[in-house]
Amino acid sequence: MLALTLSPVNLMQTLTMTLDLAVDGTGVHQLRTAIICRYIAEELEIRSPELQILLASAMLHDIGAASSQEERERIANPELETLLAENIYNHAEEGYQLLHDSPVFYGCATAIRHHHDHWDGNNPSGLAGDQIPLHSRIILVADRVEIRISELRPILGKSSVVREYIQEEAGRIFDPDVVDAFITCSEKECFWLDLVNPDHANAFHREMDWGRTRFHADDLLAMARLFSILIDRTSRFTATHSRSVSEVAVILASHFGFCEDELYLMRIAGLLHDLGKLSVPNAILEKPGPLDPSERLLVRQHTYYTYRILQKMKEFNQLARWAAWHHETLDGNGYPFHIPESALTLGSRIMAVADIFVALAENRPYRKKLDFDRLSSIMRGMVNNHKITGLIVESLLASYPEANQVILESEELAKDGCHLYYPSISSSVHTPA
Repeated sequence: MLALTLSPVNLMQTLTMTLDLAVDGTGVHQLRTAIICRYIAEELEIRSPELQILLASAMLHDIGAASSQEERERIANPELETLLAENIYNHAEEGYQLLHDSPVFYGCATAIRHHHDHWDGNNPSGLAGDQIPLHSRIILVADRVEIRISELRPILGKSSVVREYIQEEAGRIFDPDVVDAFITCSEKECFWLDLVNPDHANAFHREMDWGRTRFHADDLLAMARLFSILIDRTSRFTATHSRSVSEVAVILASHFGFCEDELYLMRIAGLLHDLGKLSVPNAILEKPGPLDPSERLLVRQHTYYTYRILQKMKEFNQLARWAAWHHETLDGNGYPFHIPESALTLGSRIMAVADIFVALAENRPYRKKLDFDRLSSIMRGMVNNHKITGLIVESLLASYPEANQVILESEELAKDGCHLYYPSISSSVHTPA
């Protein structure tokens, strides 16, 4: 069975890039929050493995907001903690629900769930003081510090404003001991300069030397499912799109002789093929009419980000090509890389056909799903125009009942709300033993 030996730190870098992409396309909020947490942890003498869990939680702490632009804008408000709006806890609970059953990230779930809980207990959980997990208390301070430094220039001249705010709220919002640790470490100029130095990220990750871990196929699939849920939740019209593309791609790959490990990789690639769509505003993804030229350009960038994110893990090189080249075409006029036909791998060609089929066979904001005759006419037209591979299209159309069943199953999942936290991908379609 497929297994990959990966660096947990490189994996966290990849996930952090994905989450920050969802904020504004260039954000580093998760990373800088983790850097602040590390400084505070040093003062509190927190050591591994607890330190590893703290930093991983910090780098994922806003995962529950990744799919909602409105939620992301709300939590980026520097005055969030003083507003006491009950809905500020939504993304923390969403993050917990996403991670608590994850075989890889379950250790982060509780810290994320409570990372906006106030020290005085004025929060929905009712937890107060030491009842709140320590990791959560540290992340809360770090998160609110990071939000406030984005507009501070020059940072050394204005850092006192942030320190004063954190001190003022000790004992009400923040744990006094965590505040004391923050005040101590933030007396150093290097604390603030590390946060605004773009080169410090590499040094930070080098210091987090957690070795390498062997991840088995089920672990990799669990990670892929987690992020496919985030992607698909960006639009109610594509609630299980990634699942459907993954399933259809596996059907096609099995027709073309892919081995067991390759089928696993194809399934993962299908789940992650639209990872870069987290960079596209929800309003564009849900627009009921045609996109204008500027909106189309924003959508076209998503495959670029999918590739660059997955490419950060060298073990994912093949998977990255399969996932991200699904809008490349045989005539070399696809996007974003304009890959020539000779360089397009079979896996990439399969993914392109699977993505087109699912897009045509599912409901979209601007039209209803297409029937077989209309769908086959469009896809064969694309073959004639030298866009996609004819053999793969004919294989798909010959398996239309099986492929269409995938769409129907996805519709049921979406209707029942199961797409929010579906625990597993359907195992009925060519699941490797």
